[in-house]
Amino acid sequence: MNSSNNILEQELVVKSTTDNLALIREFTRTAAEKSGFSEETTGKIILAVDEACTNIIKHAYKNSSEGEINILVKFEDGKFIISITDEGLHFDPMQVPEPDLQEFVKEKRVGGLGIYLIRKMMDEVRYSTLTGNKNQVVLVKYLSR
Repeated sequence: MNSSNNILEQELVVKSTTDNLALIREFTRTAAEKSGFSEETTGKIILAVDEACTNIIKHAYKNSSEGEINILVKFEDGKFIISITDEGLHFDPMQVPEPDLQEFVKEKRVGGLGIYLIRKMMDEVRYSTLTGNKNQVVLVKYLSR
């Protein structure tokens, strides 16, 4: 961390397997704590990153452990930015409607709330397709909120 202008930048590249989720969570925890987030907010950031990476493993890579997930965290000017990039199948999360939580509970459904949780936990969520057939989700959390 560069204390003169409060910049943190770290990167983690892992294979697309659920075995790496604990490593991803710990990487995210360390970076969020170094950036000054409370334990509660750090937990929300970890949950959002975990959900995003789980979706990549399950849906973009169809549970294949051959893909890669690249996670870049950056903290600058009070903004914690997590960029998660993969080369799996493309997905448009804007097509996913907001869930009816009462129906979820009533039907005792499991799963399907990942995108909803990510949106609720973070201040900004952006999805894009990059050149080279890459997908990227960018999650942003502001320190002051």
